[in-house]
Amino acid sequence: MVISTFSFTLMNAFVKYLSHFPTFEVVFFRSIGSLVLATSYIIYKGIPIMGNNKRLLLYRSFAGLTAMSLFFMSLKYIPVGTAVSLRYISPIFATFFAVLWLKEKLRSVQWLLFLIAFCGVLFIKGFGGAVDTTGLLLVLTASVFSGLVYVLIRKIGKGDHPLVVVNYFMFIGTVVGGLLSINNFSTPMGQEWLLLLSLGFFGFFGQLFMTKAFQAAKTTMVAPLKYIEVIFTLTIGVFSVWGYIHVF
Repeated sequence: MVISTFSFTLMNAFVKYLSHFPTFEVVFFRSIGSLVLATSYIIYKGIPIMGNNKRLLLYRSFAGLTAMSLFFMSLKYIPVGTAVSLRYISPIFATFFAVLWLKEKLRSVQWLLFLIAFCGVLFIKGFGGAVDTTGLLLVLTASVFSGLVYVLIRKIGKGDHPLVVVNYFMFIGTVVGGLLSINNFSTPMGQEWLLLLSLGFFGFFGQLFMTKAFQAAKTTMVAPLKYIEVIFTLTIGVFSVWGYIHVF
């Protein structure tokens, strides 16, 4: 989960520079890169590409696509710091779903630690001005679906290879993102091609290791590790500012 979180941090760092592209075009490029990597490895290893738990794999794919799309949409209405802060509610939703659906047990002190962790995120990130209602609803709904994704992966368990789980998600994301971006497709220029394609690369490893993590351990143990992303994000931010200062 630590490797996954670091990969997603790098991916989000590039998304920051691509916010001028339509939401579903970003979804398309983020998905197709991972789809090519996952499908290639599945074929090379001879892994059954259709999987076993087809219904749960589809549920996980659409839940993940909804979470990703709503989060990208929310960035059009609210500051990045606000969206990122609110997105960290997802581990709490994941724990709630795991207790209700998977019957996982949670100690009372863990709820307190969740609250402390989230308050810490708010303290570090801040809300930065008035919060647009539409953006707030979008990112909160995205957090609910993200929490649902974690539980669905745990529900699938080791019944399917992690690459098959990733591949289902990326296929749905490529198809839906591609179709919905046709009418307002913005042609990338120069370095933008590299940035867009990098989303699929880092997203692939983020999804792969996240899937492995939830297949290996209980949701209530793995989901809280998502908060490590705060440390990675702050570190990248510090080095980015440091590099910017030295350039000038």
